[in-house]
Amino acid sequence: MAGLSVNVDHIATLREARKARYPDPVSAGILVELAGADGVVVHLREDRRHIQDRDVRILRSVVQTKLILEMASTPEMVGIALDLRPDVVTLVPEKREELTTEGGLDLMVHQSSVAETVDTLQNSGIPVSIFIDPDPEQIKLSHRINASMVEIHTGTFCDANAAVKKEQAFSNIVDAVKLAHKLNLGIHAGHGLCYSTIKAFKGLHEIDEFSIGHSIVARATLVGMENAVKEMRALVKAL
Repeated sequence: MAGLSVNVDHIATLREARKARYPDPVSAGILVELAGADGVVVHLREDRRHIQDRDVRILRSVVQTKLILEMASTPEMVGIALDLRPDVVTLVPEKREELTTEGGLDLMVHQSSVAETVDTLQNSGIPVSIFIDPDPEQIKLSHRINASMVEIHTGTFCDANAAVKKEQAFSNIVDAVKLAHKLNLGIHAGHGLCYSTIKAFKGLHEIDEFSIGHSIVARATLVGMENAVKEMRALVKAL
């Protein structure tokens, strides 16, 4: 059965909109664990637009399940990861102008620098996942540089409006998952997943974990974090 890790970045987005002390993503992390999540995800961006260093430090000390740190492959972030020692690091691309991560990390372009980061972190005992588009070449390159796992970008599928595009996007995800499984990579999936799109993954048992943030946080504003997480957890369990 696949796990569910919850990204609490958008709790911090709401806090930073007013530069207030609340709502606190640390409190959100505790609540998602109490509701049954298998892990807490935060993306510490270079521009610190939402999650702050303080948030990650405190979460590292209080998370009882698994803390997944999303970050760019930069010397600054590698140093932070080595100091904080999250349970997993997920390497992601970063653009200052984007609202959220828009696609996977292109290993055809960044293979050398990413491979160095993977080696540094994994030699220090921190497993590394790479957030990539559902492309066979990206899967193969992730395997070649010895990443422990990949996170398949599901955004194209989730955002597609036309049925043909949605079907093709999901077919690409299935092919990527099957290849990653064949190469013995751990498999996570995430980006844009909601209470509707998650249902499409029924029967795709090779996926180890789903990483979901925005839809759960949005739902939590209406029904509370506990209910929002439990509802998604039930949907993932039914896959």
